[in-house]
Amino acid sequence: MSKNWSSTLRLPKSTLPPRPLPTQHKEYIKKCADDFYRWQAANRPADDTFLLHDGPPYANGSLHAGHALNKILKDIIIRTKVQQGQRVTYIPGWDCHGLPIELKAVSTEEGKTMTPTAIRQAARGLASKTVLEQMDSFRTYAVMSDWENRWTTMDMAFEINQLRLFQRMVSRGLIYRKFKPVYWSPSSGTALAEAELEYNEAHISKSAYLRFPITKGSSSIPGLEGFTGNLYAVIWTTTPWTLPANRAIAVHGDLLYHVVRVGDDAYLVAEGGLERVAKVLLGEEETPEILATVSGSQLTQLQYFNPLQGNSAAPQPFIHGPFVTPDSGSGLVHCAPGHGFDDYLICKDLGIPVSAPVDNYGIFTEEAYPDDPSRLEGISVLEGGSAAVLELFKDNVLNVHKYKHKYPYDWRTKKPIIIRATAQWFADVDSIKELALKALEEVKFVPESGRSRLEAFVKGRSEWCISRQRAWGVPIPALYDANGDAVMTEETIEHIISVIQERGIDAWWSDDAHDPAWIPASLQDKGPFTRGRDTMDVWFDSGSSWTQTDRQADVYLEGSDQHRGWFQSSLLTRVAAMAVQSPSPDGTTNAVGLSPFKTLITHGFTLDKAGKKMSKSLGNIISADQVMDGSLLPPLKVKNKNRDPNAPPPKDALGPDALRLWVASSDYTSDIVLGEPVLKTIHQSLTKYRTMIKMLTGSMEQSARTSPLTALDHTALVQLKDTMAEVEKHYKNYEFNKAFSSLNRWIANDLSAFYLEALKDRLYCADGGGVLEPIFMGFLRMLAPITPVLVEEAWEHRPQWMKEDSSVVHPLHQLYNSPLIDSNRLSYDEAVLRKDIPVLMETHAAIKAASELARRAKVLGSSLACSVVINTPKDSKALSVLQKYKDELDAMFVVSSVDLGGVVEGEPAWKYVHDFEMGGQGCQVWVLPPKDHKCPRCWRFVAPAEDTLCVRCEDVVGEGVQ
Repeated sequence: MSKNWSSTLRLPKSTLPPRPLPTQHKEYIKKCADDFYRWQAANRPADDTFLLHDGPPYANGSLHAGHALNKILKDIIIRTKVQQGQRVTYIPGWDCHGLPIELKAVSTEEGKTMTPTAIRQAARGLASKTVLEQMDSFRTYAVMSDWENRWTTMDMAFEINQLRLFQRMVSRGLIYRKFKPVYWSPSSGTALAEAELEYNEAHISKSAYLRFPITKGSSSIPGLEGFTGNLYAVIWTTTPWTLPANRAIAVHGDLLYHVVRVGDDAYLVAEGGLERVAKVLLGEEETPEILATVSGSQLTQLQYFNPLQGNSAAPQPFIHGPFVTPDSGSGLVHCAPGHGFDDYLICKDLGIPVSAPVDNYGIFTEEAYPDDPSRLEGISVLEGGSAAVLELFKDNVLNVHKYKHKYPYDWRTKKPIIIRATAQWFADVDSIKELALKALEEVKFVPESGRSRLEAFVKGRSEWCISRQRAWGVPIPALYDANGDAVMTEETIEHIISVIQERGIDAWWSDDAHDPAWIPASLQDKGPFTRGRDTMDVWFDSGSSWTQTDRQADVYLEGSDQHRGWFQSSLLTRVAAMAVQSPSPDGTTNAVGLSPFKTLITHGFTLDKAGKKMSKSLGNIISADQVMDGSLLPPLKVKNKNRDPNAPPPKDALGPDALRLWVASSDYTSDIVLGEPVLKTIHQSLTKYRTMIKMLTGSMEQSARTSPLTALDHTALVQLKDTMAEVEKHYKNYEFNKAFSSLNRWIANDLSAFYLEALKDRLYCADGGGVLEPIFMGFLRMLAPITPVLVEEAWEHRPQWMKEDSSVVHPLHQLYNSPLIDSNRLSYDEAVLRKDIPVLMETHAAIKAASELARRAKVLGSSLACSVVINTPKDSKALSVLQKYKDELDAMFVVSSVDLGGVVEGEPAWKYVHDFEMGGQGCQVWVLPPKDHKCPRCWRFVAPAEDTLCVRCEDVVGEGVQ
């Protein structure tokens, strides 16, 4: 009977549990996040720092996977910088003002009756509570940060900084007030900036063709000298509700227009729109009769009557409009300067008055129809307004139809907006645009496509509407006289800031409207003044957050939607406040850091497993908790017979590292899929890491530090070195998914399939030598930025002898490129070894291929149950390399013997060959039955007789190794 030799083997013994224990997550997170941030702040050099400025999340509701993506990407970045020897600063912030928080704290109906002070109190309470809840959630992701010194846009210090920034812009003449059209959200009751819009591609409008009677100038049109009928201008509009504000009809001076007879009357239509309009006027079959053709420039002498202006209204003009084209409608455009940007600009230059008879909630006012105000007053322009207007036009309506087109919506309420002229505050972007674009030249973009996207948004903007008609926000510090004219100077703002510092910002709303304390001495004797009620756009809030730091940030990182949001507002406010208004002679802008960021990184959105964007309406939002607790994966199969059969099956919970590895493995520069298929792959990788760490912690021996290093060990060190360099390069380039791939490739090909497979015999059956400790440390350094909880857990379960050695540095504290092994132990020339490794690896692959043929034939199980003959040309480089390492080849290739003679002697019971090329020369590998007997202890076929130990095992057992 064979003896059981297992007690003589060095089998792995690790305390690392097979799966992470949820009860320990909190402890590990504290160590690898909170404690680690404090450690690096105290131990990394103060003269080599890295600043990542937080794009503040909105303090409104629970977090989802997109929040986790953002925060974890930032955390990976700062962890890599600590590894590279820098001291990082990452202070989290929150965006706390604005409409969504106000509406969530106070319903729309409640808000109409509540005082601004009460609204602000409710909103502040909600935002404060949400900040703490979100912060607690972020911390469960093992995100390290200076949580205790967090900032919010509703902090007094932040608001004062913001007002100081605003004051600087006022002093530079960049802030002004205008009565002009702006994007207006009836559902929110406030003006919006373009960055607050989203576009509905499937919006349906009630569109119409209408006619306006021409009252003056028709007799001067050539060809109409004897015409006695009525002449009409045909217009087409997708917004009939804007017709009460119509003040002109625009034509293009260079287009040709036809006068088309319809019965006794005639109609003006652009030549390019005739076919379209003729179908409306005459039907499908009839051919239009053209009475005359004139240029658009001749039509500007005409005047027409708008029935909605009242019977006593003056005739209105035809004007030249450069924006008019014949591509849609009739080629004549109804102009309502109170409801259109182009209309406003052209009418302003001609002195045509602006009207917008619509209130803050999108309801017609009594001015909409002077002859009978009750016909329109009180009707929503978006809900019934167009129908009510068309009813007033009566016979002048030629056609009404539904029209599907792209239309702007309020991105918060998801409801359509209107364009409405109101008095608003604006920031002048046009005068700083070139400086802003110049500042971007020095910025690195990841991905590079972000550059053109941000530049396009800046180029396309001339001004920024910064006022909002809400209570919850930072006030625009304007005073108004008895006539409603605004007074706002550097001096008045300075005085208002001093009162806010004394009384608090809520006093702006709670103090008596005529409280003289808010009026500077220079205005005290110039009549009564009241404080304005407009607040600043929340993008101005968050865009001024760069004032929280005393230098340019190394990195800004947010979602791709922030090119039109936070990235742009941050850039514009900083340039506005800091730039010299003309470039210096060398073409540069001015002092260092005109842009608030040196590197700008953008990530995509999270998609469900079907590739659909996550949204509440679709019900496909995934929370980070679902990823961490394993809810999205099938439950674990439990073999425990004593388990309660009625208990729910346990989840495959791998904790925050599963969430982090999903982020690290994804190409975040585009949209990212999250669902069961992706998470299964992530969990497999994380389980593989854990298995590898368990094997390493259970197999490392202190004696290996002084054991001789073999060629196999040196090869493993070279492979580790190369992989670490590759991973580091990807980390530095913010290509975390490529780092993840390189790491996994090394584990699968170099570490698991090659080195550990070859080392097992030495580990278990011989001296326990090798380079597992350097590999363990190198592996943890590569994992540290992406799975810090696992690294912390691995460190906790390191061997006892390593715990007792105070010279061993925690892997999170190690510099990435500090030596992993004493160079005095290295006995091979690395340059020579690098040239030899390809030969060794190609031969190894050929042996595996030949062995697989034998396995398919069912004559071979373990690779140790074979011998190998390698046939290479006698003068080949391959042969000289293999001869150099001939004493190690059997261990390296995990076979029982290797013969370089190239000849298969006799007639073995079986043999399989694999042909391959090395260095352009043909080579062969033969796999044959082993020459000797199986050693019952190490299982190599090198024993002299059956059930007899091999010489090596006889010596080891004789030494009493247990």
